[in-house]
Amino acid sequence: MAKKPLNVVIITPPTGNAGIVPLSHLVKIMSNISKSVSVITGNVDVKSSNIQSSNVSVYNIFYSVKSNPISKILNHIRLQVMISHKLLILRNTADILVYFLDSHAYFLPVFFGRLLRKRVVFLLAASISDSVISKSSNIERILVLSERINFKLADRIVVYSPSLIEKWKLNKYSCKTLIAHRHFLDFNAYTAFTPLSDRSPLIGYIGRLSGEKGVQHFAQALPAILCDQRDLRVFIGGDGRLKEAIEVSLQKEGLLTRVDLPGWLSRNDLPNYLNQLRLLVLPSYTEGLPNIMLEAMACGTPVLATPVGAIPDVIIDGKTGFIMENNSPECIAENVIRALNSPELEQIAENGKHFVEEKFTFERAVDRWDKVLEEIR
Repeated sequence: MAKKPLNVVIITPPTGNAGIVPLSHLVKIMSNISKSVSVITGNVDVKSSNIQSSNVSVYNIFYSVKSNPISKILNHIRLQVMISHKLLILRNTADILVYFLDSHAYFLPVFFGRLLRKRVVFLLAASISDSVISKSSNIERILVLSERINFKLADRIVVYSPSLIEKWKLNKYSCKTLIAHRHFLDFNAYTAFTPLSDRSPLIGYIGRLSGEKGVQHFAQALPAILCDQRDLRVFIGGDGRLKEAIEVSLQKEGLLTRVDLPGWLSRNDLPNYLNQLRLLVLPSYTEGLPNIMLEAMACGTPVLATPVGAIPDVIIDGKTGFIMENNSPECIAENVIRALNSPELEQIAENGKHFVEEKFTFERAVDRWDKVLEEIR
């Protein structure tokens, strides 16, 4: 006998533009295998977010960032109360609560979900404890502590790869940990329409300009890279709190004429940018399974990345991409030069393209999550 489709509630922090792609992907998957999907999120332009459909409802919370430390904490508590209130509204229809994009570290909504006797599931895009480089702020300390407590409250913890159980210190919860990702690509948009051999000597970074992404170390590696590669240009796409500091450091080194910093990039323009690069560099301290890596590979662009998160499941050094041991400027420079000088660069790019075309289809993602929901019921 076929089991009744479930009503799923997805909870995220206020995401803004940065969280639209992962959230829309998860919503699309869930809407295909669930009776209804309710999304509790914040600061999202719902009309342009591509997360609404006939069985999807969005509850959008406005959240403003505060600079005063006390105001930050009070605002953080207020946000958790508002999310909990939305859960109360949905209590009669919700079967499973999926906490996504770091909302698993919000104690009040997680605890309230358990009080409502709902199935509580964490889909971990990252480990808070792992991603906080400096735990100096009160909010960071609260999130790290809340994450540790909430892991005990969850019914299931879903991660992108078995390797993340060890990396994110989830071994004690392995009995309730499942493996699934929400990644899939539109291969009509993300495709290699410019052969690697026809591309100009251009390398780049695309993502948030923030400390955990290691982009500051990429900028520090550029003097050595550009000295070795005289014809090379660099592209740093994205926005964030480090943008001004990166511009200042590049100006001091006299490199601004060889480095483009266009700011935030439109999703529609991303395939065009990726088809211009001969190498994408991702020097992150922490990742789950970065979309930009998969998108670059689908566009025939080789990727050089640190071996964090689930990246080593996708990039095998010298076969489907390149791995660097760490994100020190010296290590980045050495490995960028190694990758660009590789006689197998075009074949590696082709191998990576074939890999993502096989592994990251929408059908594969839906099939895996269908099995996960069956295990969670």
